Amino acid sequence: MKMNERKMSKELENRLQKEGRIFTYDREKESLRIENENTGKGIDIALSGIVSKWHEHKEKAIDEVVYYVEEALDVMGKEQTVSGSEKKIYPVIRSTSFPVESEDGNKFLTDDHTAETRVFYALDLGKTYRLIDERFIEKEGLDPKEIREIARFNVRSLSTAMKKDTVADNDFYFLNTNDGYDASRILNEKFLEDKAGLIKGDMAVAVPHQDVLIIADIRNKTGYDILAQMTMSFFTKGLVPITALSFIYEDGKLEPIFILGKNQRVDDGKE
Repeated sequence: MKMNERKMSKELENRLQKEGRIFTYDREKESLRIENENTGKGIDIALSGIVSKWHEHKEKAIDEVVYYVEEALDVMGKEQTVSGSEKKIYPVIRSTSFPVESEDGNKFLTDDHTAETRVFYALDLGKTYRLIDERFIEKEGLDPKEIREIARFNVRSLSTAMKKDTVADNDFYFLNTNDGYDASRILNEKFLEDKAGLIKGDMAVAVPHQDVLIIADIRNKTGYDILAQMTMSFFTKGLVPITALSFIYEDGKLEPIFILGKNQRVDDGKE
């Protein structure tokens, strides 16, 4: 069987079909929207990454999406509160193309990060989370500055254990706990600083999707090609893609790098 975005949309619609749900397939964006016809609240699913995962994991890839979508839709129908849940506030990394407000025009709490990434803030709900928006802040009487501080503090408490792989004399470290905040570790400044102290070559960092953080010790030109291929592979397979570009970490700052085929590296889009 050959799978494509349209077939995947039909498959998910069959698996997630329930009374009161509306399904809309967007062929241009290759996405499927599922919403509650009474509240108008819903979720958009990017299909291309799921199709890529299906070719590797078949039904397991679909089962995973169905599970997370059901959890997310269930949470949307319940009332959430921050009071007493301060330890469950975390930052999440998204692409700069990710919407900064909900469909009804309610703005999310965000911060600029890099030219490729933006920081959002979320209330962890166990198996999913809710992005914190202005209406939620006003309703709870919250201080946006305090939310940011709490979230940054909480992300520093998350595990930073990494697995290592060496290819062509370049070391690649992977953080992949699948807790929803793997990419968020890029905001743990102490973690990056400590890692930089162990790097012998150029330190590169990548967050291709929500559930992985890659740190690379690039010691030769081949390392850049390997990193580019690796990051693109992760990017196309993630449920929540962020960016296929990597970043050079130097003096506490992250700068996007463009790797143009064989060994050519461009910083900040300039030769």
